[in-house]
Amino acid sequence: MNIALVLKIAGVGLLVGIAYQILQRNGREEQATFVSIAGVIIVMLLLVQEISSLFSTVRSVFGLWIH
Repeated sequence: MNIALVLKIAGVGLLVGIAYQILQRNGREEQATFVSIAGVIIVMLLLVQEISSLFSTVRSVFGLWIH
């Protein structure tokens, strides 16, 4: 795993956390929930490529070329 990916995930988490706290303190709990869900989706999209690479590596190591 790349250190840049870890830093991107940490940055998204930090920004989402700050936005969540600001929205929650201003009485906008619904928007705060949407911000946290959007943060989870963004992180999952960042991880999809790494998970795909992991599966490709496992297939090549064990010789599993399933079509």
